[in-house]
Amino acid sequence: NEGNKRAYEIVKRGSDLVFAIILSTISLLFYPFIILAIKTTSEGPVFYKQKRAGQASKIFEIIKFRTMKKDAERSTGAVWASEDDPRITSVGRFMRKIRIDELPQLWNIFKGEMAFIGPRAERPEFNEQLKTVPFYEERYLIKPGLSGWAQINFRYGSSVADSAEKLKYDLYYIKNRSLILDLGIALKTIRIMF
Repeated sequence: NEGNKRAYEIVKRGSDLVFAIILSTISLLFYPFIILAIKTTSEGPVFYKQKRAGQASKIFEIIKFRTMKKDAERSTGAVWASEDDPRITSVGRFMRKIRIDELPQLWNIFKGEMAFIGPRAERPEFNEQLKTVPFYEERYLIKPGLSGWAQINFRYGSSVADSAEKLKYDLYYIKNRSLILDLGIALKTIRIMF
C-alpha cells in the first residue's frame, strides 16, 4: 500500500536524522585515532570523495575515509574494487572490514542524499554498464543506503554479473521495505561489524 509506504518514508527519514546526529557525535571521538592511522601508514588525504548515483539517478558526492593508496585510479580510471584489491592499504583493509571507513557518510545521511538502509550507491561510471541489466534502474526509486539487504546477503560485487545478482536483493528490499526489515538489516550489519 503506497499510503503505508509514505508514512514509512516519513518515519524512516526522521529516524535517519536522529541516528545520524547521535552516531556522528559519538564517532567524532574516534576521528583523531582514525586520522592518525591513515596519515602514519600511507601518503595522501584522510578523506576521499567520490561521485555516486542516488535517488532518481541524481549524482552526489559521498565522503569516506581513504582506504586505498593515493591516486589509486590515476592510471586505470574507474575499476571495480575487489576483496583482495592490491590498491587497498593495510589500515584500509581493517577499516573496510569493520566498515569504519564509511563513518563520514553520516553527513550524506544528514543531508538527505542517503539513508541508513537502502541499495548501495553505485558509481556513475559503472551505472552506464549496468543499465543493460533488466530492471536495474528500479533501484533508484529510493535513496541509497549505508547498508542494505544486498550488502548483508551477497559478497562484495565486482562485475556486471555480481550486480545483476545483487539487484534481486535490492528489488526484494524495495518491494518489502518496512521498519521491521530495516531493523533486521541494521542489527545484522552491526553483527557483521563486530
